[in-house]
Amino acid sequence: MHERTDNVIVTGGGIIGIACAHYLAKAGYEVSVIDQSGIGQACSYANCGFVCPSHVLPLNEPGALLEGIKSLFNPNAAFRIRPQMRLELYRWMLQFARRCTHEKMIRGGKQLSIILESSMDEYRALFADNNMAGEWKENGLLYVFQSKPGFEKFAQTDKLLTKTYGLSAERIKGDDLPAIEPALRTGLAGAYFYEGDASVRPDKLVKEWQASLSADGVEFVEHCRLENVRTSAGDIVALETSGGEKIADHYVFATGAWSPQLADALGCNIPVEPGKGYSVTMSRPESCPTHPLLLPEHRIGITPFDDGYRIGSMMEFAGYDTSIPNERIDLLRESARPYLETPVGREVRETWYGWRPMTWDSLPIVGRVPGLDNAFLATGHNMLGLTLAPATGRLIAELVQERPTHIDIDAFSPSRF
Repeated sequence: MHERTDNVIVTGGGIIGIACAHYLAKAGYEVSVIDQSGIGQACSYANCGFVCPSHVLPLNEPGALLEGIKSLFNPNAAFRIRPQMRLELYRWMLQFARRCTHEKMIRGGKQLSIILESSMDEYRALFADNNMAGEWKENGLLYVFQSKPGFEKFAQTDKLLTKTYGLSAERIKGDDLPAIEPALRTGLAGAYFYEGDASVRPDKLVKEWQASLSADGVEFVEHCRLENVRTSAGDIVALETSGGEKIADHYVFATGAWSPQLADALGCNIPVEPGKGYSVTMSRPESCPTHPLLLPEHRIGITPFDDGYRIGSMMEFAGYDTSIPNERIDLLRESARPYLETPVGREVRETWYGWRPMTWDSLPIVGRVPGLDNAFLATGHNMLGLTLAPATGRLIAELVQERPTHIDIDAFSPSRF
């Protein structure tokens, strides 16, 4: 590491904040990470662990909002907008709806594809150069379809991904599936296999990454709540926290779904809505998949781990709701039954929810805070926080150093709002 006198405070100890700390420390900065709860205990904790360049298409595809409106009348919908009296949600939805066009979806995908590719390269370098494992597996992702109409409809999406983004998949007919993934039931319509995707176990990755950074001198401060941001003459001069005043040369805010609460303090618009997801982690079932699975018709993901098994996903706009309704966990389990010989493990180890930081254009917010020379935002990664963490961390380190970024990030700038 290079010797520097500058120090940086990263607010937010999820996977994005940890990645920022990694690249900043690598550049020679003294880094402290503060979090209002525990490191890696929010949306970074128990998601499905997909690292998926194939997820290049933004959420705001044509018809997405109509599906959300229909969900108002279907409490069991996997993609759901819960009725609520919050004007900011409906303002967000209006902006989201304006972007639900084919042209804007394609443009957003092209902007995402660059950072997705960068992040995969960074992950490979990270696991090659560090004493971390995180259950990193590069054995692809199977998109599995129960119905023939669903399978054939996705053929158009696969064609689009191939032609526009160079993401080709292997098309697998239903009769051939059991030979490739024996845990799947017979009679399924088929699957598309994206061999360039990977997976990790999120909690293990965070724990190992934190330990590695701590050994390199990065300070982690848990249960430290940010209470106020003091500014003067275009700079942040101090953070007021529950653990006292904290001062640094540079400040990075990687606060995920809580980011809108900083908008007034930072003097900028941060249009992020919490998109709630759920998961249930179990013991490995008797017939456990060998590949991570995505089931688009039911909007769930399934990840086998070395000593466990997880079903997760859904998208619920419910504000900052902290409940874990039994019916949502039951829906996860029931959604897996049509696909797997043994859909659930015998022992339920944990049920969980997390709030994804959703932007109305499906693009992350990475860049300098408008009007504050020493403040940077790293948030709004939608459903791709785990996937985009390394590239985001590298970009933040480049911005703090005032170096040219390795990819064009104009589309991700906080100034676009």
